[in-house]
Amino acid sequence: MPEARVIPLRPDDEQPHVPPPGDPGWDEQVAGGLEFLRRRLTGEYETDEFGFDPDLTDHVLLPLLRPLFSRWFRVETHGVENVPTTGGALVVANHSGTVPVDALMTTVALHDDHPAQRRFRLLGADLVFELPAVGSLARKFGATLACSEDAERLLCGDELVGVFPEGFKGIGKPFRERYTLQRFGRGGFVTAALRTGKPIVPCAIVGAEEIYPMIGNARTLARLLGLPYFPVTPTFPALGPLGLVPLPSKWLIAFGEPIETASYGPAAAEDPMLVFNLTDQVRETIQQSIYQLLLQRSSVFS
Repeated sequence: MPEARVIPLRPDDEQPHVPPPGDPGWDEQVAGGLEFLRRRLTGEYETDEFGFDPDLTDHVLLPLLRPLFSRWFRVETHGVENVPTTGGALVVANHSGTVPVDALMTTVALHDDHPAQRRFRLLGADLVFELPAVGSLARKFGATLACSEDAERLLCGDELVGVFPEGFKGIGKPFRERYTLQRFGRGGFVTAALRTGKPIVPCAIVGAEEIYPMIGNARTLARLLGLPYFPVTPTFPALGPLGLVPLPSKWLIAFGEPIETASYGPAAAEDPMLVFNLTDQVRETIQQSIYQLLLQRSSVFS
């Protein structure tokens, strides 16, 4: 079995990458906002075949997420240089937090902290696209269905694709199992990478587990609503809408060295043992890197 490689972290005395200053002034922001509104009203914007809307993402969705990223969760990004500057790649990350905020924060990290400002095309579960409003926004944000066909099309189009193999088992696990990776499914993401010859970049995320500590699951209510789980946290539903505010945990996101797949050839995607071994390698790499990040973080909230 291939040997797992731990995601390298920066030395303790080295500051994480911070994007250069240069925020536009108020006059530029107003002018940019008016120009954005003009484009929306006249239809002078484009979407791709998956529904991705770069104009809306850059001018509305990413700006809405940045305060959470920089001020609320104070996200530190490590190893961003391991993510290819150009070409397709598959970023594989752990999943947690009751609500998939980790996918959103990773999107901001790769756009704002990567020197090439890479777009992160998320693969989401069917339920995401069945929810009113949420499904449409997810499409506009660049997400698409978590299926091999869409993943391979994006990878062949030189996109940076994101997958969270734990799925609902990861984000819906109880708080007592925090930072313990769940099963990675049958390795569909490895098959997509092998067929396209694109590298796999392991990604470890620490901080998401604490934003909505799930201490219970109202299974009957979940079944009635058609949801995989209905979370009970220390603040929700006891505090009503106030309980929806995430706790301000300290986040660390680390990207590991790419695992190349091109040398295996497309036919290797049909080898179940190789797919299993690579899946296990990626999972073990992320798990060990999570342990390293937890040791590096001084406390849950700082």
